[in-house]
Amino acid sequence: MIIVPVKEGESIDRSLKKLKRKFEKTGVVKELRERQKFTKPSIKHREKVNKAIYIQGLQDAEAAK
Repeated sequence: MIIVPVKEGESIDRSLKKLKRKFEKTGVVKELRERQKFTKPSIKHREKVNKAIYIQGLQDAEAAK
């Protein structure tokens, strides 16, 4: 359970911003979206490999400069 302490005199907007930030850090929303549909493990692995290849290409391009 996520708890956000609200100090006296603090605006609601600031408290909501803190709550949203905590939700992002815990990954609750991301996990809910992943659970909406089933993704085969082979597809997850393929996406992970493709992402690694992309990042490696960016790093190589940066090193070549």
